[in-house]
Amino acid sequence: MTGEQRLLIDRKTLELVRSYVPQEDALAAMSEFFSALGDGTRLKLISALSICEMCVTDLSLSLGINQTTVSHQLHNLKTIGAVKMRRQGKIAFYSLKSSELLDIMLQAVNFVS
Repeated sequence: MTGEQRLLIDRKTLELVRSYVPQEDALAAMSEFFSALGDGTRLKLISALSICEMCVTDLSLSLGINQTTVSHQLHNLKTIGAVKMRRQGKIAFYSLKSSELLDIMLQAVNFVS
């Protein structure tokens, strides 16, 4: 025995595995995305924004989180493309950028339940 390792799966399955695993750039983006979701405050903000568009003050008062923290975490969520902002005069309103994020949140709740 030479200690050589051999695959137990067939060639077709091997090709399927290799085609299914995302490329490095997609893996890096996914890692950043899931890392951003690894914070309870950001999860609260996403949950609240899944109901309606809100400003920092409304989010702060609704969730009991100080405004500085809300602003900071919204910036993080905006950086990964999870939320978008629109201005109405001096007030910035935030909303989820995509309904797919809500789907991910619902799947996560189902997964941990």
